[in-house]
Amino acid sequence: MSFIFSTHPLHPAAEAMLKAASDLRVASAPDPETLLREGRGAGIIVVRAPIPPAFFQDAPALRAAIRHGAGLDMVPMDAATRAGVLVANVPAVNAPTVAEHVFLVTMALLRRFRLMDRELRQKGWAAGRSQSDGAVDLGGRTIGIVGMGNVGKAIFRVAKFGFGVEVVATSRSPESVPHGARYLPVDDLVATADVVVLCCPLTPETTGLLNAERIGRMKPDAILVNVSRGPVIDDAALIQALHDGRIGGAALDVFATQPLPLDHPYFGFDNVIVTPHLAGLTQESMMRMGMGAASEAMRIMNGELPVNLRNPEVVEHYRRRFPDSSEPLRDNPKR
Repeated sequence: MSFIFSTHPLHPAAEAMLKAASDLRVASAPDPETLLREGRGAGIIVVRAPIPPAFFQDAPALRAAIRHGAGLDMVPMDAATRAGVLVANVPAVNAPTVAEHVFLVTMALLRRFRLMDRELRQKGWAAGRSQSDGAVDLGGRTIGIVGMGNVGKAIFRVAKFGFGVEVVATSRSPESVPHGARYLPVDDLVATADVVVLCCPLTPETTGLLNAERIGRMKPDAILVNVSRGPVIDDAALIQALHDGRIGGAALDVFATQPLPLDHPYFGFDNVIVTPHLAGLTQESMMRMGMGAASEAMRIMNGELPVNLRNPEVVEHYRRRFPDSSEPLRDNPKR
């Protein structure tokens, strides 16, 4: 087996597992040119950064691309499938972590934490305390969840059974909305919710989903939280709405351009919380994702198919490329 290549360092336990079984190499930088240069000849790539389609060209040793997490937008699926490369991911394991982040930033905005902390440090007790005049409770408000995958369901559970708030939700599959949440089309959801949480996958249908028209439907004191992907939001429309005071604030963890330039307008708003794509990252979630990715790599090295195979149509091609991989494709409810 040729070496295992990771775009980023992994949790120490995951690295130890992989190093015991193979040669593990970690990219010196996650840019496309470095990945193409340093990843040439890899048998498996663990994906924590966007992979250029060219990575799958002229790659006779490459068996699999394993996403460190759930979202597959970092993997060019068509290029991988054409090349006969398995694509797997590690779904659900960081969903509780993302849900915790959603309520961290939501409460920080509702309770004016950034302003309170700054005023307290710079101007003293009374100035910090005065921020409570504009603070509001989460209780009694309505949360709208856009996307009802593992993350959306985790947010629903915390909202409904933790805070006891009303939940409205929209999803590509209305039947995926759990009992206790009310299904609404996205146009009605953004007009109804006091907190709009975006946690849908990035697809052609969701690109630009929150456009100027939908932002214009939001309540003037509503909060927008994005833990999905940056292009789901029309940045220019959101910046204009924030500038005009037409929504209450935003908490953004993902952006169309990452890293976010330090001169970006989002940094200029007191009612915007910006975080560097870390909603799903803690010591515990990194271990779960890393060990999940490492376990899938071990299965592939043992001639098996990954549990969370995301392009099952590739199997016949893959087996022609690697005749030693004879494990039959098993039914899997996660697939």
